[in-house]
Amino acid sequence: MRPGTRVLLVEDDPSIVGFVEPELQRVGFHVRCARDGLSGLEEAQLFGPELVVLDIMLPRLDGVGVLKRLRQGGSKVPIVMLTARDATIDKVHSLDLGADDYLTKPFEIEELLARMRALLRRVDGEEILRVADLEVNTATREVRRGEREIDLTAREYDLLEFMALNPRRVLSRDFLLSRVWDQEFGVTANVVEVYIAYLRKKVDTPGERKLIHTIRGAGYALKAT
Repeated sequence: MRPGTRVLLVEDDPSIVGFVEPELQRVGFHVRCARDGLSGLEEAQLFGPELVVLDIMLPRLDGVGVLKRLRQGGSKVPIVMLTARDATIDKVHSLDLGADDYLTKPFEIEELLARMRALLRRVDGEEILRVADLEVNTATREVRRGEREIDLTAREYDLLEFMALNPRRVLSRDFLLSRVWDQEFGVTANVVEVYIAYLRKKVDTPGERKLIHTIRGAGYALKAT
């Protein structure tokens, strides 16, 4: 991430703007805010953002409408959509219209920052997430550890990618369940333990440094030490 990277935050909830804007500024982003969809479109033209954080529920013009107009106008700026927990249809529709990622409310600022950094890496041609000798290619969904290729199922990859986006961070079972499984019906937190075990067998083979750690009573972390 280059210092001064321009980010447009389109959000009408003052409480969200109040904690997101200063945090983005703190890590070096140049932030401009808009409180409704039409203002967001105007700012996108005037400000020329390198990334947009866009809420779906906006006055005057909703986020899906903003997204649609930006893409119809030829804009390829990376866009992270902010969605309500039960807005599955909106999420799918937004991705179909050209959104690059979405984040479900409520969210933690660290996760938003991780997703923003990942999108900016893709724009800059940097698509590899690295933790020690583990490499996760977010463009091809290929995973390697050293010279060894790791074959993962789609769900195993999603879980590992999310952990690689948040290296060293302790991630609870419930948090992983909500972000990777997205509250799928009938899925319990025990499934996280099952998939962590699957990943361990494939990522941490005998003789290799352990990367997937259990933090007793707290969750899991992907880290080198």
